[in-house]
Amino acid sequence: MIARIAVLFWAFAVAGAPYAFSFPRDHAAHTAYENEWWYFTGHLRAADGREFGYELTFFRVGLRPGERPPRPGQSRWRGTQLFPADFAITDVRDGGFWFTRTFDREALGMGGAASDRLAVHAGSWSLRGEPERDARLERMQLRAARGGNALALTLDPLKPPAVHGSGGISRKGPCPSCASHYYSYTRLRTTGTLTYGGTSYAVTGTSWMDHEYGTRELAAGIVGWDWFSLQLTDGRELMLYVLRRRDGSAIPESSGSLIEKDGRVTHLSHAAFKVTVRGGTTWRSPHTGASYPALWEVVVPSAGLWLSLTPAVADQELTGGPGGVAYWEGAVDVREVASGGKQVGRGYVELTGYAAPVSL
Repeated sequence: MIARIAVLFWAFAVAGAPYAFSFPRDHAAHTAYENEWWYFTGHLRAADGREFGYELTFFRVGLRPGERPPRPGQSRWRGTQLFPADFAITDVRDGGFWFTRTFDREALGMGGAASDRLAVHAGSWSLRGEPERDARLERMQLRAARGGNALALTLDPLKPPAVHGSGGISRKGPCPSCASHYYSYTRLRTTGTLTYGGTSYAVTGTSWMDHEYGTRELAAGIVGWDWFSLQLTDGRELMLYVLRRRDGSAIPESSGSLIEKDGRVTHLSHAAFKVTVRGGTTWRSPHTGASYPALWEVVVPSAGLWLSLTPAVADQELTGGPGGVAYWEGAVDVREVASGGKQVGRGYVELTGYAAPVSL
């Protein structure tokens, strides 16, 4: 009943349990919800051994619920959605980092996301799906380019979607709307072309994809989150998120998932793992003045994991541009503490709320 009242008050749908994912339907847009994103990160290697990390994220933000796209004869300037997007490349060899943003309206078709298939675009940047025989698996094409930097990648899932949380929702707090519907492709074979600084490279590697949607997911007092996606060499993956209060403490709804080699997903409550900043190590941004954690230790006792995470490049902060949100999103090296530092994987870490509080 409380959730139903919330839906009427906000007019956008809220993520509630039970919810059964259905693919390929749920790869597409969910315009009944206020917020949605399709998020990609990956680790790529060129033929000469040069390594790159990348991020490409498409956001959909609903402005007015329930209003349909323009009908024939109506102004094409009408629109009820915004489509920001972020694109970044990390040059692991030379320690470089480049990023850019776009911010497109639905009006005039500048941005859009189909509700019946996986097809998203923000300006000329695009995500397109190609359904396979197994409806859970969908080959994807990513395209983005600006200023001598570009991606043209094909991504093939090696595992079915991993659904996070329980009952079809990923809990983000105690309030009725503090949840999302959230799944990931945790291991995607990746091939294509990356262009960096005007030079194009044929690349191969592995990517990660998140798709998440909900309405007003964060409770009052939450300033940001630390999010981890780790791809281990033993075939497992680990996703963790820690939601932070203003005093830096984590809320009990912080959680995660362990994905086994065969794709089975184990939900991890906040009590099932521990994330600490080793030695209080931080990096201070010369762009925003924000101080970010810069060396982590992750322990998941039930999975036998004791890991150390180190940024591939210190400065992987996205700042300014349309939307003005500053956050750190970067490639990290994953090593095993117990073995003295043996490399056991790669990952990406997202740190929000350090430059300024965020909201959804």
